[in-house]
Amino acid sequence: MGYAREVLVSTDWVERHGGDAGVVVAEVDENTDLYGEGHVPGALALHWRADLQQQVVRDVVEQPEFEALLGGKGIAADTTVVLYGDKNNWFAAYAYWYLKLYGHADVRIMDGGRQKWIDEGRELSTATPSPPRCAYTARSRDDSIRMRRDQVREVVAGGGHRLVDVRSPAEYAGELIAPPGYEQEGAQRAGHIPGAASIPWAEAVQDDGTFKPADDLRALYAGRGITPDAPVTAYCRIGERSAHTWFVLHELLGYPDVRNYDGSWTEWGSLVDVPIEIGLGRR
Repeated sequence: MGYAREVLVSTDWVERHGGDAGVVVAEVDENTDLYGEGHVPGALALHWRADLQQQVVRDVVEQPEFEALLGGKGIAADTTVVLYGDKNNWFAAYAYWYLKLYGHADVRIMDGGRQKWIDEGRELSTATPSPPRCAYTARSRDDSIRMRRDQVREVVAGGGHRLVDVRSPAEYAGELIAPPGYEQEGAQRAGHIPGAASIPWAEAVQDDGTFKPADDLRALYAGRGITPDAPVTAYCRIGERSAHTWFVLHELLGYPDVRNYDGSWTEWGSLVDVPIEIGLGRR
């Protein structure tokens, strides 16, 4: 497919190698009940909220908590971690970005996610693995792949840095504050960050949930002015769909400077004294 990095594995690969020594498969779903209904045999569960977010402060967990989480799941620094999930790998991509924040070397995504595995009639298990704990030492957090609100303010004021809004066109235009079904999780205002291009995350995947070929992805983003010669920041509502786009741009296409604004619209759309735009704007 011509991707910049070998970070995707197929469902066939997972079926053949998911139980190998040094390989850990983990399911990360938006709907966290799905794991209990059946998952890839041997796969662990990672909970996007309970495991990957602080419970009081809205932020990623600190390094000691991250080390305890991975070590408790039998993941060592040299383990190959294969992630997959529902919604065409929304939160699998978020977990991938998260592991890269703390410098985990070998992380992959199962292309097509949970639904492709099921559609192909592959085996599901309800058994929950109990791997032996191990020691895990993370690297210092790599904030070069993360954008914070004050940095976004600087981007809006100074330019030179491209923003990609990966939400639906209706969210981007300000017709919806949040997608249907998430109305209680929206921001105070609707619209988008000034200057952001609208490139919905789903345009990067094919009908079966797998990622489009590299040439198609390059054409998609370049056609909207998102090229590798300038820094790029992706955002959505809470940071999971934008992590999917971060993965496409940074890992599959090799753009050198890509960040995920995980505060995203629930933060920006509720801040006092920040600008927004309403309407279709830049498409």
